[in-house]
Amino acid sequence: MTQDFRLPDLGEGLPEAELVQWLVAVGDTVTLNQTIAEVETAKAVVELPSPYAGTITALHAEAGDVVEVGSVLISFDIGGVDAAPPAPAAESEVSAPQVAASAPDEPAKSEPNLVGYGAAPKGAGRPQRRARVAGAVAAASDTAVLEAAPHDAIQFADVVERPMERPRSTPPVRQFAKQLGIDLALVEASGASGVITRADVEAYATRVGATTAVPAAAEPVETFEMPAPGAPGERTTRTPIRGVRRMTADAMVRSAFTAPHVTTFLTVDVTATSELIASLKGDRDLQEHRIGIMAVAAKAVCLALGRHPGLNSKWDEAAGEIVEHHYVNLGIAAATGRGLVVPNIRDAQELTLAELADAIRGLADTARAGKTAPADMMGGTFSITNVGVFGVDAGTPIINPGEAGILALGAVRRQPWEHRGEIALRDVMTLALSFDHRLVDGEQGSRFLVDVADILREPGRAMLLR
Repeated sequence: MTQDFRLPDLGEGLPEAELVQWLVAVGDTVTLNQTIAEVETAKAVVELPSPYAGTITALHAEAGDVVEVGSVLISFDIGGVDAAPPAPAAESEVSAPQVAASAPDEPAKSEPNLVGYGAAPKGAGRPQRRARVAGAVAAASDTAVLEAAPHDAIQFADVVERPMERPRSTPPVRQFAKQLGIDLALVEASGASGVITRADVEAYATRVGATTAVPAAAEPVETFEMPAPGAPGERTTRTPIRGVRRMTADAMVRSAFTAPHVTTFLTVDVTATSELIASLKGDRDLQEHRIGIMAVAAKAVCLALGRHPGLNSKWDEAAGEIVEHHYVNLGIAAATGRGLVVPNIRDAQELTLAELADAIRGLADTARAGKTAPADMMGGTFSITNVGVFGVDAGTPIINPGEAGILALGAVRRQPWEHRGEIALRDVMTLALSFDHRLVDGEQGSRFLVDVADILREPGRAMLLR
């Protein structure tokens, strides 16, 4: 018996994913839950486990393809006899009331599926929704008319009822349709997932001759033929904007044009912190934790946020409220080959210095491997980014959306510095704090930054305590 496996909704509400690589080939025998492929969404690389035990008969996509949710991805032979698919009924031959009436007598056979994949689709069409009360009453009152109506009238009645189902699409597509003056309920989705795409809207607009001006971003751009990638004489390389890069770009633009950013800088003598780190590396019980400047700064941030809760809050525009968090989900910005990701350490305020060092290293390793779970990149309350590892002294970091601030750590440099009334060589670094001026005033931001700097200036052994 042959079974098709469709790309599931991976729990992120995203309409598509890019196939990174197949881990199996046609003819391979796989077991239930064996990893068969890696796909990349706008948030992370996700491993797909096999929903069946059997032999692979076909792969319906290649590495690099963008696959819509609901599209057939792979086929299996799981033994037994192939079941003949039911003959599809013509749409014009079955009305909505008839379908509803026959449903109780023909219960759909539910097949088991993996946890997290959601219920298997019951049909290839768009999801059916419960009729609204007004529509149901109207349909009931017109039953006699519909029964006596000719074929064309039944088709017309079906078209009239379509707008009562809320069309499935993404916010940019809805905005695009609004600009064109098009009702999405009249647009048919071309993909197997039933999600209306921009191409569907453009095709409908061409068909009906929509006259509303297309926004500038959608206007055709004059192009000229470029040599194929890798061809001799190539002068440019074009890379599709998707995955983590698109997610990061969208988040940064949303943050920059929503939250009024303010950045303040402070240069601090961190020689005592450098000495503390050196002493901890020589401690037999702490060597394996590899405590560095990032861990000490993370601990300092957690302690300072307790004194300045405004930096650990959220602007809730919809509710008209400022939400103050009594916990710290500390975001750690990690540069990866796929782009910047900011997973967060849950309840970081409860961790010791050694535990923070372990958590930071674990998040960074997972991010670079492209294995960060989508849930780990949501719910952050404050973030840290370390630009010093690239030899940079300072910068103006952009706040992670939904947070009140982000702290950038500059490079630690050995340079002449005033110390106890004399000039001496000291370890010096610059801290840069960006904060949302809707939530944090300049005084609060400055006091928070000074508190972090004071801890880095004189960390003490108390940094090892909770």
